[in-house]
Amino acid sequence: MREIPGRRRRLLFQRSDGRLEPVGAALTYATEWQWPVLPGVAADPQGRSRCSCPDPDCTVPGAHPFDPGLLAATTDERMVRWWWSNRPTAPIILATGGKAPCAVSLPALPAARALEALDRSGMRLGPVVASPTRWAILVKPYSMEQLGELLYAKDFVPGSLRFHGEGGYLALPPSGTGQGEIRWERAPLPGSASPWVPDVEAVVDAVVEALTRTGVSAPEF
Repeated sequence: MREIPGRRRRLLFQRSDGRLEPVGAALTYATEWQWPVLPGVAADPQGRSRCSCPDPDCTVPGAHPFDPGLLAATTDERMVRWWWSNRPTAPIILATGGKAPCAVSLPALPAARALEALDRSGMRLGPVVASPTRWAILVKPYSMEQLGELLYAKDFVPGSLRFHGEGGYLALPPSGTGQGEIRWERAPLPGSASPWVPDVEAVVDAVVEALTRTGVSAPEF
């Protein structure tokens, strides 16, 4: 019987009740898209706004690597299956850079307004990851030197922007964290290949212009 790729992806991502399965999503990221992933540290069961890592002041509870560390991120199917068979609800952490996409993130409310402005301008965006507090626009991998030159050339860069580049990480859907659920604001289009993402220059230029034009270039929070 011939396999229908779109049907297979829905089965990987969804349970019978329609909710996303972390193990299926992690396997799709790692084996189909070749994005290195690893399980994140869990949120503290005694309080979801806290993290179970040793840092009492953790600013990204449940949304970062700890054990294993970031260098363990892999595209190996057996390792991914083993991790999530032992920790089925673990957040999915992407190791950004290399062959995987990087990201530019900003607070949720300014992000929503910026995306509306970008849509009106005809700017093409790829997938956008959303948490209750921040949205992250996936972009092509970039180096720190490339990012430095890009930012240096600008007269003004909003302090609310964060950059998830080489050696960084980002929680991917479906992940439950101390900050809330991680979801797709703009989901990847169906298909077997890794999703298309724009260049970082195009995104930073467009986001800075949109934030400035809409008056939401707020300080970081």
